[in-house]
Amino acid sequence: MIGSYVAVGDSFTEGVGEPGPDGQFVGWADRFAVLLADRRPEGAFTYTNLAVRGKLLDQIVAHQLPKAVELAPDLVSFCAGGNDIIRPGTDPDDVAERFEHAIAALTSAVGTVMVTTGFDTRGVPVFKHLRGKIATYNGHVRAIADRYGCPVLDLWSLKTVQDRRAWDDDRLHLSPEGHTRVALRAGQVLGVEVPADPDQAWPPLPPRGTLEVRRDDIHWAREYLVPWIGRRLRGESSGDRVVAKGALSPDDIKMRIAKAV
Repeated sequence: MIGSYVAVGDSFTEGVGEPGPDGQFVGWADRFAVLLADRRPEGAFTYTNLAVRGKLLDQIVAHQLPKAVELAPDLVSFCAGGNDIIRPGTDPDDVAERFEHAIAALTSAVGTVMVTTGFDTRGVPVFKHLRGKIATYNGHVRAIADRYGCPVLDLWSLKTVQDRRAWDDDRLHLSPEGHTRVALRAGQVLGVEVPADPDQAWPPLPPRGTLEVRRDDIHWAREYLVPWIGRRLRGESSGDRVVAKGALSPDDIKMRIAKAV
C-alpha cells in the first residue's frame, strides 16, 4: 500500500498535452496518483509532482532528486534522459551511465523507484530516425532496472499510444487520452486494480486522403516544428520559467480533470 508518491521528470511527467482548467497540466502522473490515493484511507496519501518540461537528465538530477530524497516517499517515478537522447550528437551509453548514478542514489534513499522507457517513434516524422538510438537507451534502462530492482513502465510496448489520437497536436506530447492510458499502464505495473484496459483498441477512424495528411503536416511544421527548432538554436528551453506543480491533493486533481472534460 503506497502512502506517498513523488513524480520526477520532464514534460512527459509534468503532463504537457493535457491542460487543466487552471492552465496547469494534469497528465499521467497526476492521474496515477489518484489511482494510488483511492486505495488508501482519506487523508492517508501524499503526492508531489516535481517534473518540469524541457529539462535534461543532469538538470533533473540536480534540482529534482534532492527534493525527492528529502521527501523520502514510498514511490518515486523517474523519467529522464529523453530530451538528452533526441539532441544531436548525444551518446545513449553516456546518458545511461548518468541515469544509473541517479537510480543508485534514489534507490538507497526512498522506497520503490519506477523507471520508464521511451516511446517507439517509428510513426513520428521528425524522430523516427532516432528509433534505434531510443531502443538502445531503453535497453540500458531495463538493465539498470534489473540491477536495482525497479519496476519498469514500458512505454515502447504500449502499442495503443501509437495511434495519433494518443498525441497532442504538437506530436511531441500525449493527449489527455494518451496520458490516461499511460496512467492505467503504470497502475498495472504496480499491481493496482485499474478501471479500464490501456490496451483497449481505439474506435476505427475514417480514411484520410493524401491532401488532408499533407495539409496537417504543413500546419504542424509551421505551428510546432519551426518554433521547437528555433528554441534549440537559441539555446532556450520550454521550461526556463516554469515552476514545478509541487504537492497536489488527489481530490483537487479529480476536480481539475472533471472541469476539463
